[in-house]
Amino acid sequence: MRRASIRLASLGLAVAAMGLPAGAAAAPSVTLKVKVVPIPTKPSNPKSSTYPGTGNILGAGAAIESLFTIKGAEYGGFPLPLKQVIFYLPAGTKIHTAGFAKCPTSTLESHEVQKCPSKSLAGPQGSAHGVVSFGGTRVPETVTVQPFFSASGLAFFVEGRSPAVIELLSQGSLTAAGGAFGQKLTAEVPLVATVPGAPYASTEEIKVKVGAAFKQGKKLVSYGTVPKKCPKGGFKLKAELTFGATEGPTGETVTVTTTIPCPKKK
Repeated sequence: MRRASIRLASLGLAVAAMGLPAGAAAAPSVTLKVKVVPIPTKPSNPKSSTYPGTGNILGAGAAIESLFTIKGAEYGGFPLPLKQVIFYLPAGTKIHTAGFAKCPTSTLESHEVQKCPSKSLAGPQGSAHGVVSFGGTRVPETVTVQPFFSASGLAFFVEGRSPAVIELLSQGSLTAAGGAFGQKLTAEVPLVATVPGAPYASTEEIKVKVGAAFKQGKKLVSYGTVPKKCPKGGFKLKAELTFGATEGPTGETVTVTTTIPCPKKK
């Protein structure tokens, strides 16, 4: 689990640790919505145009947009903190990493992401919403989520400015999944405490889009490519989210699935 740099938005704020109710054993509920969308030509520009011929097309390059919604009251009236996300891609999905710039690990870990190469952006800026704690007060906060290509595969830099200043790095790795799924992305999520002794932050929504491409002569090279064949009923996707309020790999794991209808042929 990578280092998270957390600073208070207002200096001199006096806080007291908030005790959480005992007996909270249930896990949050999670819903997942996924879209296969065209690849932006400039991920750094929220109004970027997209590459023609990419998107929800069999055998075409594409970006994938995921929306997680998390609900629960088992952690002081809010969901347990999120610790890990494992996202499974359909069998036949191709991932091509050669030729894409990688942001150095040292740059990511120092949180100086403005120094990352522009071509290391793995998609446009996403967002997450949840609550942070100041003593006995829980307040909402929205953060940005920027995906990067990294030495481990993918990394997600999370940044918030109010009410707490949050900077954390979530490292992700791609490995073979097997069965009905081709590969899986495993992303670790550091626990976030605004002040010592306060409850960790709770995540209630995550919206992230991953997908990039570059031109090699007249050929478009895409990071992700839609399978050439679609099984009856559509593409199955799965995610496993692990929640908990202690350091380490243990926690409550929630599995959620969704289906993307078969796209048109290229």
